Parts: sequence; C-alpha cells; structure tokens
Amino acid sequence: MTDDMGSAAAIEAAFRARRYIADRSLATAVFLELELGRPLLLEGEAGVGKTELAKVLAACLGARLIRLQCYEGLDVNTAVYEMRDRR
Repeated sequence: MTDDMGSAAAIEAAFRARRYIADRSLATAVFLELELGRPLLLEGEAGVGKTELAKVLAACLGARLIRLQCYEGLDVNTAVYEMRDRR
C-alpha cells in the first residue's frame, strides 16, 4: 500500500508515521522529485540518514529499494557487476 504523497506536508506526515523526521525543505525536495520524475541526489557524511531516507521513501511508495554504494572511481561496468552480484 502506498501513502498519500501529493504534497510536502503529506510527505512529512507519511515519513513521521514511519518514525522518520523530515523538515519542510527535505519534504519539498522529495515532493518535487516525485512530481517531476527526476532523481534526487543525496550527499552527506556517513550516518546522516541518506539510506534511511531512501528506505522510508521506498516503504511509503510500496517500492523495492535497490541500493548502490557509490565511491570515487566507480564506473558503470563495476556498478552493473556489483548489482548483478548481489542478486
């Protein structure tokens, strides 16, 4: 089942229901990403909640999360190999 994701306020509420606290700016970025059908790039230090945000968003959308750990020097061939290797 998917949550109502029709506004930034609805996204904040859906995240809060899953025990993830998002401020209005983050909820707005997620809303725009969904509305525009564009990717959302998350950058930050380890432990700030990037992966948790992705997990909560996937749960709200009823989608499967496919996680790719990016690092300097990662090329498309290595990324595809690593994704196939995880299955």
